[in-house]
Amino acid sequence: MYRNGATVDAKALEKLCEKVGWPARPVDKVDAALRNSYLVSSLYLQISKPGASSSNGSTSNSSNDGSSSSNGSTSSSDSSSMQLIGLARATSDHAFNATIWDVLVDPDYQGQGLGKALVEHMVRALLRRDITNITLFADSKVVDFYKQLGFASDPEGIKGMFWYPKL
Repeated sequence: MYRNGATVDAKALEKLCEKVGWPARPVDKVDAALRNSYLVSSLYLQISKPGASSSNGSTSNSSNDGSSSSNGSTSSSDSSSMQLIGLARATSDHAFNATIWDVLVDPDYQGQGLGKALVEHMVRALLRRDITNITLFADSKVVDFYKQLGFASDPEGIKGMFWYPKL
């Protein structure tokens, strides 16, 4: 199930981050990052309990009811729950620029085009808002993935610059 703009449980996101091998981050900061994002798109697996009438993994547009449980799933009714399996978010100045962050898909569901769909949706949503300077940061092992989606490394010699505190 795809959701755009719905509330995402920070604990569920951190659980997913752990599953894909990302370093742990403080949940309160993850929650703040989600709240302060310009766009958040998420993918959920609908898990139907025995006797439920809906099918497993159905796809539809929906809004999140915000209820959550400790296993990283949200309850949508007594007969099913939702497990976060993918996410992408963007920050923006709301005029010219946006940066896509935290694109991830549960390893059990990778290779099915879900990450591609998340990024393509994010780009289309930003372009609809007339935001045309779209950037992202990528680990070296996924640079080719983003290049296939139209992103370029160091376009026109532009280099990203980073400042880190001296320890």
